[in-house]
Amino acid sequence: MQTYQVNILNPKAAKLLQDLADLDLISIKQTSEDGFLKIIDKLRSEAADNPPSLDDITKEVETVRAKRYGKNKG
Repeated sequence: MQTYQVNILNPKAAKLLQDLADLDLISIKQTSEDGFLKIIDKLRSEAADNPPSLDDITKEVETVRAKRYGKNKG
């Protein structure tokens, strides 16, 4: 079975798809609005309210580099 995501631009296409579903040639499942992009938008809005400082970013980068360097060295 193959899965496709179809964006319907014309209402006539929705009718055609429904006709195919009625003939048991395809199945239609609507996706929810609570998808990946909604989560990303939420994270972005929260970050915009309280962005990390340059010092916080630098400390995090140094921590990650130290862990990676320690793994490669050992």
